[in-house]
Amino acid sequence: MPTSALESTKAEPQPDSERLDRKAAALVFLAFAAAYFCSALVRAITATLSPVLTLDFSLQASDLGLLAGGYFFGFAAMQLPLGRWLDRYGPKRVILYFLSFAVLGCVAFSLASSFAWLLAARVLIGMGVSACLMAPLTGFRRWLDGPSLVRANSWMLMTGSFGMLASTLPVQWLMPLTGWRPLFWLLAILILLCMAVIAWIVPPKPVAPATASAEASPTSYAPVWRSRYFQTLSPLAFFNYGGLIAIQTLWAGPWMLKVAGYTPLESATGLFYLNACMLVAFWGWGMLAPRLISRGWSAERLITWGVPLSLLALTVNIAGASTTGWIGWAIFCVMSSVLGMTQPAVGMAFNASLVGRALSAYNLMIFSGVFVVQWGIGLLIDGFKAIGLSEVASFQAALGVYLCCSVASYAWFLRGKADNSRP
Repeated sequence: MPTSALESTKAEPQPDSERLDRKAAALVFLAFAAAYFCSALVRAITATLSPVLTLDFSLQASDLGLLAGGYFFGFAAMQLPLGRWLDRYGPKRVILYFLSFAVLGCVAFSLASSFAWLLAARVLIGMGVSACLMAPLTGFRRWLDGPSLVRANSWMLMTGSFGMLASTLPVQWLMPLTGWRPLFWLLAILILLCMAVIAWIVPPKPVAPATASAEASPTSYAPVWRSRYFQTLSPLAFFNYGGLIAIQTLWAGPWMLKVAGYTPLESATGLFYLNACMLVAFWGWGMLAPRLISRGWSAERLITWGVPLSLLALTVNIAGASTTGWIGWAIFCVMSSVLGMTQPAVGMAFNASLVGRALSAYNLMIFSGVFVVQWGIGLLIDGFKAIGLSEVASFQAALGVYLCCSVASYAWFLRGKADNSRP
């Protein structure tokens, strides 16, 4: 990947001895991908379960947003310590430790008897799966070359889309047979199996370079926070990328139910198709991104052209109100998938001794945004209803506020590019 115009930090070359051959890289990828599949499944399952959870626990829109956002609160809360531990202990050891908490969280969620219990379990699950993307990306930074890293990142996100697919129609089909509580026992078992595979296949921590600078110490985030590249991308990560995940994993479902008039089965089917579209989008990025990058299409250039399309799609969806179904939200999510290019770009912009902290800090921005947008939309919906707007108008107004925030973050990104392009 070419060096970004926004960042002068040069990634250090990695020793050939740390590179994995194709077979080993594929096995390691699959081991991590299985865990990320489970992470994405449990992340998105709230949208499918929202009708039954709302009924069983008498939830308001703000409660549902807080419950879904609790996962991202726990996820975001662990990002800074996670980055230090990844750089110090390596991805294998860290992800195994974290996934043990995800198992406990799934069991606790299945036993919940109150909203507070549900929320606490949801936060614990988010904490437990918070390493499922950052751990492999930290390892891939050393084990793979630049184009392979971009492809692996896109295909990890594609694996996440498989997990989100599994959270829609398959969950809806299982519900009459098992109820929602046993589903979380099954998830706990799946995560335990993933832990066993990772322990068996993934190599231990790569040896840290002896010349690592004092500035890049295992406890310092200062080089990351000071990075102009990081500062320029952070608002996009918070609002645009975080909002994409918030809508994909929660608010697209309630919109289809309460605005477009879908039945619960139709909503689950729509979410299935939406996530299938995202799966194809990330597969496509994995195939095309290395070629585009080799032809001079940096992550920043792709974002510059791609984000306005997502903003246009969001505007049309809001204006369409009850005529906006799963197709409209699928178009918005696919247009927003270009933001997935930012993660490998951030990883490549920093030395390998800093990559765990850089990726985790960036992930903190993303998932803090998911929590704020997910809960914020629920609060805004309830607030607009309280002042007399209809349910449809309340959804439109809440997402209109989110649209304004996304436009502002894109303007900040363009300003950062302009500032760095001046002589």
